[in-house]
Amino acid sequence: MSIGNSPEDERPFEDERVEEDREEARPSIGRALQQARIAAGLTVDDISSATRVRMNIVHAIEADDFTACGGDVYARGHIRTLAKAVHLDPAPLLAQYGDEHGGRPAPTPAAPLFEAERIRPERRGPNWTAAMVAAIVAVIGFVGFTMFQGGDDSANETNVAEGSTPGGSASPSTKTKKPTDPEPEPSDSAIAAAPQDKVTVQVAAVDGRSWIAVKDHNGRMVFDGVLKQGDTKTFQDSSKVHLVLGDAGAIDLFVNGKKIKDDFQPGAVERLTYTKGDPEAG
Repeated sequence: MSIGNSPEDERPFEDERVEEDREEARPSIGRALQQARIAAGLTVDDISSATRVRMNIVHAIEADDFTACGGDVYARGHIRTLAKAVHLDPAPLLAQYGDEHGGRPAPTPAAPLFEAERIRPERRGPNWTAAMVAAIVAVIGFVGFTMFQGGDDSANETNVAEGSTPGGSASPSTKTKKPTDPEPEPSDSAIAAAPQDKVTVQVAAVDGRSWIAVKDHNGRMVFDGVLKQGDTKTFQDSSKVHLVLGDAGAIDLFVNGKKIKDDFQPGAVERLTYTKGDPEAG
């Protein structure tokens, strides 16, 4: 009878080694986000502009340093936002973060650190006091005007009944207001008459809001902001317009009066360039 470990006793150690090898093969959270960003052809500046996460926080997360996030709640929010921007599923990264940092995050006081959720402006309620004052002023003015007009009409009716007119002059003729000419209807499209010697690009947020950035042919930033659903912006340049769309699936594009046929997906980040002539992505 031999003394020692049986083959069955050695299996747990083999399973532990396999598990350790698997952990070593899995990239860190920051490394996975960085690789996906590079594969998408995006810079840290592009990601920061599209997500509103500050550049120093993006650099820190890609280095697996989450202290700059301000707590687990904000770290998880940044991981989710950055993963979507580079077309990664955030669920495995969040699970990995929980394994490495103690599971579910502890409650954290609300603070304006997670800037990706601060795009929507705060709505203000109507100013009822100002509205009531304006209504009272309008009523007083209307009553005074009516009383003044009523006095003039009474005097005119008395003169007509007596068969005379003030000063012996002929009865005043009824004044009629000359109808004003109708204002011209606006054109169906602001770019329908786009000049042929320029490139004209119209951006319309039809399916949701989207961050956009626009540069001219010299690389100068013309617009950097968020279009809410229903907003439209038109840009012109002598030769070239550069676009970055944070959510291309929500955007309709019109170049030199023609709609661009695209298959942009919701949440996709697109970098486009348009020139004079027929619409064509540069």
